[in-house]
Amino acid sequence: MNNETKILDKKIQKEIKTGNVKNAIELCQIGLQKDPTNAQLHLRLGDLYVAWHLDIYSSCQYIDEAITEYQMALESIDSYEIYYKIGVAQYYKGDLDKAVNYFNTTIKKNPKYSKAYYMLAETYTKKARFSDAIENAQYAIKYGPFTNSCAHYLLHSLYQASSFRVLKNKLKSYYEYIMSVLTLPFDKEAIKRVKESFAYIKFLPILFKGYYAIKTKGIDNALDIYIDAIDKAPGFVPLYCLLGDIYSSLGQFENAITEYKMAIWLDSLNIPAYRHLCMAYEDLGDYDNAIEIYKKLIQIMPNMPEFHSNLANILYVKGDVDGAISHFQTAVTLNPSKEWTSVINQTLGFVFQESKQDINAAITSYQSAYLMTPEDIDIYVNLGSAFYDKEDYENALTIYRNALELNPKSAKIHCNLGFLYWGKGDMNEAIREYLHAIEYDNTYSIAYNNLGVIYLDDLGRVQDAIEMFKKAVEYNPNYALAHFNLARSITITGDKIEAAKLYQIAQDVNKITNEIDPQDIVDKINALFD
Repeated sequence: MNNETKILDKKIQKEIKTGNVKNAIELCQIGLQKDPTNAQLHLRLGDLYVAWHLDIYSSCQYIDEAITEYQMALESIDSYEIYYKIGVAQYYKGDLDKAVNYFNTTIKKNPKYSKAYYMLAETYTKKARFSDAIENAQYAIKYGPFTNSCAHYLLHSLYQASSFRVLKNKLKSYYEYIMSVLTLPFDKEAIKRVKESFAYIKFLPILFKGYYAIKTKGIDNALDIYIDAIDKAPGFVPLYCLLGDIYSSLGQFENAITEYKMAIWLDSLNIPAYRHLCMAYEDLGDYDNAIEIYKKLIQIMPNMPEFHSNLANILYVKGDVDGAISHFQTAVTLNPSKEWTSVINQTLGFVFQESKQDINAAITSYQSAYLMTPEDIDIYVNLGSAFYDKEDYENALTIYRNALELNPKSAKIHCNLGFLYWGKGDMNEAIREYLHAIEYDNTYSIAYNNLGVIYLDDLGRVQDAIEMFKKAVEYNPNYALAHFNLARSITITGDKIEAAKLYQIAQDVNKITNEIDPQDIVDKINALFD
């Protein structure tokens, strides 16, 4: 290094120490104008661009320049450290596959370079490859046992995220946290990160200001506060989550998704951001991406039953019944509480009954729910319905009678009993149970409709049927079947014009509710005027 280069280097160092990164960059650029092949200056400039890129008060726009400078240096020096630096730059750019390639190249050239293993662990964490992340963090500690506080802390975070109901991981998490504290004084990068975290304290008043604005001045005012704060500190993760929540509350789900993604990019184990991102995708109707995010959440926290049940619900909506059943069963196995697991068992029973037509499996699921919460009336309804579908009327009758011992005035149970007796051909008992259902809930539209059908089709009591159907549509105007049955009744009275109007209403409502085969309505309308 000649005297001129030494003098320039001292000037650059001075600017860096005083925090004038921009001035240091300008000095490097001046030096390179005089000596374009100076690899050390290219390296220094690349490092400065990365530092400027990572400054919490600056926008992220300098990483490509850093990569260019490192590649210029690599033309003169074939060094594993330069490959490492390019990998780090690619990591911050977001090109994770390229980052992995450069880190692997670094390790090939120096198999004991702990920094490369650590950055591989960070990269794999962002790629949601958590077992690979743990393995590489452990290698980083192996080859740098006293200078890897960052690796210990990453392991702490990974084990903590997966420690739900896993004592072994919880203990590992505690151990890694302690080790991260003990090795902190020997890890310059860790010390730097701790200092950066303290720098965020000055933004806490902004969080409180935004919260106060939401409570007093409205969401729009808080939105402006948080956007302005992010412009000033683009690396402050909580701001992205708060901004995402505000966008979600305003129904701007695409904007919310962008903010949650940024929070996850900055903190790959940010569970609340993952949760809210899933909800935003669901609200937007983007179930494919919601499924993808829930799968990542399950990779992070495999023993969290809520994630399995939520994923199962979305898979069911998407038509993947087998996938839904698998995750419902996993959620049941994890069993966080009797009440919660009972609900999931009932949902699982419904899926078996309605989608798989596996009545025995449905009954087993409902019975499992019953053992957990025998006081839940809905279980009796579902179990009785399953026995009815199986044509096991005696067991269904027993289930409903047991339910009435718990709640004699349950309109739903009386209605189901009515349906059971009706199926058995016992009209008198069916009518009596439907009347009980209406007595205990005079707005029960299903009971009115079913009773009306008995009056119309089984007993020929047309006026009584009309009265029941009118009650059904009065209490539930979106009940297509009741409109359809009322039209059938009016047809018998000879008022074809009124019947046609009612069939048209039934047709319009049915487009939303899909209760009836549309062709049945069309056939009835055509038959009026044949």
